[in-house]
Amino acid sequence: METNEILITGYAKLPQGITAKELYSVIAVGLIVEKNSGVIIDSDCSLATVLAKDFVGKILVGTNINDVESIEKKFKKYYYGSARKAIISAVKTCAEKYKQICESGEDYNED
Repeated sequence: METNEILITGYAKLPQGITAKELYSVIAVGLIVEKNSGVIIDSDCSLATVLAKDFVGKILVGTNINDVESIEKKFKKYYYGSARKAIISAVKTCAEKYKQICESGEDYNED
């Protein structure tokens, strides 16, 4: 597959007492990122409602995975769901993986 887009995933524990926690023990965040620029092209997450998933996507798409502080500020300004800290943590994990991929200069292999 020849493309400039890569898929990166990150996971974090969800807080007790929310529907997503009843469905999943962790939140999964998946990001399609332009490898050369770090711009987030698309996103998905394992929140319980389509509305929440779509809203997270609106926050993430178009931002740069290299600017985690800016992404975190957007979540703190616009997202008031109980999973906010977990989402931010999962995005930070994605950012760390992206950094490893870029620094290696080769294909990333977690094994």
